[in-house]
Amino acid sequence: MNSNKKTARIAGLLYLVVVLSGIFSLAYVPGKLFVHNDASATFHNITTSETLFRFGILGSVICYTFFLILPLVLYKLLRSVDKTFAQSMVVLAVVSVPVSFINLLNKFAVLTLISKAGYLKVFEADKLQAQVLLHLQAYNNGNQIASIFWGLWLFPFGYLVFKSGILPKILGILLMAGCFGYLIAFTGKLLIPGYNEMAISDFVTLPASLGEIGTCLWLLIMGAKEKQVSA
Repeated sequence: MNSNKKTARIAGLLYLVVVLSGIFSLAYVPGKLFVHNDASATFHNITTSETLFRFGILGSVICYTFFLILPLVLYKLLRSVDKTFAQSMVVLAVVSVPVSFINLLNKFAVLTLISKAGYLKVFEADKLQAQVLLHLQAYNNGNQIASIFWGLWLFPFGYLVFKSGILPKILGILLMAGCFGYLIAFTGKLLIPGYNEMAISDFVTLPASLGEIGTCLWLLIMGAKEKQVSA
């Protein structure tokens, strides 16, 4: 197996772990446990499915750890295309990791609030439930900040894929479009009340999803050609 193909498949495997753990922790677990604007139902779901909630935290730790390694492997694969863009890709991806890890403190705070520790008896049930929902909303806000960088890194990454000659150009186009999709989503949620209920919210990040999943599978299954385009 040539060096490019080996590196590409390592990147594909890392990307697959990021995608699967991200879907589990950012979509599946919240979909099962969190009820929008209903503190009582959310508190009940988490306390009765605490193991799932804890696995959701573990999934996030795995996702962010692998996302720290992934751009370094992609840098090795794509640096000969354009070193400046490759360095930008790494920096923009890695910046999101400490933000994401610090943001997880909100979920650990939820674990404390549902722990039934003696000192929590000073809180009435509805106030305790409200605090749980408050920390979960703070967690969502933290993810919004991290999503800026989840989007920004896709532009240099997509450019490198497009110019590389070792991966399909359409994947590069989708990744670059995905960058703007994330930024539009962030801006929409910040400035437009009820943005999540708008039809556009279901489609604006679709290019990013298609580009990232497509790139992940292509790297994992097809690998990459040996020849690269010089910068």
